[in-house]
Parts: sequence; C-alpha cells; structure tokens
Amino acid sequence: MDDGWSALAAQWSELWAASAAPAHEALIGASEIRTGSRVLDVGCGSGEFLRTLGERGAVAAGIDPAPGMVARARTLAPLADIKIGEAERLPWPDATFDVVTAINALQFADDTINALTEFARVLAPGGCVAIANWAEGARNDLDVIEAAVAAGDGASDDDLVGDGDADDGDADDGDLLSDGDLRSAGGLEAVLGEAGFEVVAAGIVAVPWFAADDDTLVRAVLLGEDPSALRELAPIVLEAARGFRERGGYRLNNSYRYAVAKLPS
Repeated sequence: MDDGWSALAAQWSELWAASAAPAHEALIGASEIRTGSRVLDVGCGSGEFLRTLGERGAVAAGIDPAPGMVARARTLAPLADIKIGEAERLPWPDATFDVVTAINALQFADDTINALTEFARVLAPGGCVAIANWAEGARNDLDVIEAAVAAGDGASDDDLVGDGDADDGDADDGDLLSDGDLRSAGGLEAVLGEAGFEVVAAGIVAVPWFAADDDTLVRAVLLGEDPSALRELAPIVLEAARGFRERGGYRLNNSYRYAVAKLPS
C-alpha cells in the first residue's frame, strides 16, 4: 500500500492535492490556528497543508505511512517536523500540540478510535482535533464518474475502495466508496463523541476540482492504473464526464465534511 503511494506522490500532488485547499482553510478557521500554534497533520500526504500552515506562522509537524509522500512533504515544507508512521502510533510526547488535523486520513486508520485516542494523547490541554473527509457520494460529481468506471470495469460495490488524499489500498484517489459512517451526515460527530471528544464546530465545504483537458481528467480519475487500463477505461471516463465539461476543461463540484472537537475540561 505505502509503496504504491510512494511511487505516485508526485502525480498525486500534481493532480489532486490543490483541490483540498478550501477544506484546509475551513479547518484553519474553525480550529483557530494562528501564528505560533503547534499543529500536527496526520496523514499529511505530499505536504500541501503543512506548507500552508508554515506560511500562516504555525509550528507544523506531519506524519504519513508512505515514505515517498513524506519525502515530497519535506520538500514542500522544509521547516516542518515530518515523520514516517501510523495514526495509531504517533512518535511525539504527550501534550505536544495545540491542534491535530486529519484530512482524508482518519478513514484509513486500522482502528479509528485508537487513532483518535492517540490524537488526544498528544494534545495539550485546551487543544482540539480537526477532521475533514469526502462527503457522501450524492454531494460529489467525482462519484458519478467513478460509478461509470466501476460499472464498465465489472467491479461490484464490495470491490470499491474510497476517495481520498490518504493512502488507500489501490493508491487511487478515484475509487468509489459506498457512503460510510464518516462520509455521511453526523458521521464525524458520532465517532468523535465515541472517542470522548465534544464537537465544537462542524460543516460542509465545497472543494471543486478542475481538469484542463481530457488527458488530465483521465490521469487523475485513473491514478495508479497501468497503461492498458488507462486505454481501456479512458472512453468511459470521458463519456461519464461529458456533463461536467465547460469552456477550458472540466469542473467537478465536490464536497468535504469537517468537524472540530475538544476534550471535556
């Protein structure tokens, strides 16, 4: 899994990373990150959020299981403390951070509650966690294209993994995910409550994605596929995306859900 994402780190950063920028801004605002805030981004991927945090004056740290992603993140955010590792085993002392974030990452933890327990451990008193991930499929144009690809490729719902900029099994952002607990309305709030947090803010943020041409669209939706699969599935992608074509390329209107929570006093 990690090796696949390591090999695709540059392509991921090129094709998908910028689309999460509105979610980054939502989390920064909702968790009140400011100059001097100590922020850990779990599942930091190629490091775009860490770079933004540094530009805002935060003291940023990140962790990701894919060495290739970590290498790229260290290039984009050279002042951040970035490590290779898992959400359930964070290599920092207790009470190190003011904010712990996870953007399209929590759903890939082996044990969600254990991961959130680790987030709580490294939080300083009064700190908060800020989580964001894809909203349910009905709010994402991307899911329309992925459903067409799945049907054309003979995949069943059980074969499909998940959207996200964290590490999924296929190293593929585009795989359709049946709406799971974290994607659905109230899902983030529920799991945070189960882990002992009190939710202080939650919402939906638009994360539109643009592809300048057919080639960019196909490479992004089929990220990680081999050349033969690209040739076979490209016509399906383009046909499914016809309704999203506009002057200058394609626009997919997608959405993330987010929630910010604190531990009880």
